[in-house]
Amino acid sequence: MNMIWLCIIPALSITLVICDKSIDTSHIRVFPAANKSIAGVLQATSLNHLNQPQYAFNASEARRLCLSLGVTIASKAQVKEALSRGLETCRFGWVDEHFAVIPRRKAVSYCGQNQTGLVTWRASVKHKFDVFCFNESDAATQLKDTTTDSPSSSRDSSRQTQSHSEAANTTRSLHSTSTSSSSHLPSSSSTPETMENEAEPARFTGSAQASSGGKAILITSACALLLIAIIVIAYIKIRRNRILTADMKPQEEFIQTEEWTCVKTISETKTDTQEDERIEVDDSES
Repeated sequence: MNMIWLCIIPALSITLVICDKSIDTSHIRVFPAANKSIAGVLQATSLNHLNQPQYAFNASEARRLCLSLGVTIASKAQVKEALSRGLETCRFGWVDEHFAVIPRRKAVSYCGQNQTGLVTWRASVKHKFDVFCFNESDAATQLKDTTTDSPSSSRDSSRQTQSHSEAANTTRSLHSTSTSSSSHLPSSSSTPETMENEAEPARFTGSAQASSGGKAILITSACALLLIAIIVIAYIKIRRNRILTADMKPQEEFIQTEEWTCVKTISETKTDTQEDERIEVDDSES
């Protein structure tokens, strides 16, 4: 019985751990948007009931979240590579080495302690941050696209950029000669709006990798439940055999008692017969 429970308890523990890996992603948003990572790196953030970002994951929860999204937790080197390719955030996130980082390209007082580069924070593993995840397929695709870019196409793009800049300069000169007020319009007014739109993380909508991960969890849970069912059936059979064995023992004892009683009766009968014969012999002699 104890051995059966020793088998059931680990199976239940494994099932609970596996099920715990499945995290609700309905209140998770990623930056950049899903399937638009930078060098395969994206940052996952939890949203509260007001749809505002909040730090919600310790080190172990951060790793499970990336698995639930169908990706893995990013390493420091991978986030640093993404930083060199343009990734910049204003929120700390866990990496694989069990500390938090924030990639900064510009120094501002309210992000990363006014530092640039990959700012690290070696906090306790129980501290809550966001998490940086790594999508290997996205990284491979982006690397392939980078290596397949030809020099001719880069030259063409530079020529197009130069022609656009010349046209823009001509347009600005025409506007400056027409009116003085239009020349002082804030030409960078559209830039902050564009940056805000780019910095707004998109809500995660799911992917094929996440669905495959959910299927794997369901299959593993089903296998664990099947194992538990087999153990329970084996226990029932063992107990039934014990009950049958216990029922057979009284029957064997009863049979042995009957045999012993018959032997005793026969021996007593023989003794009585011998005594009767002796009495008859004595009578005849007398």
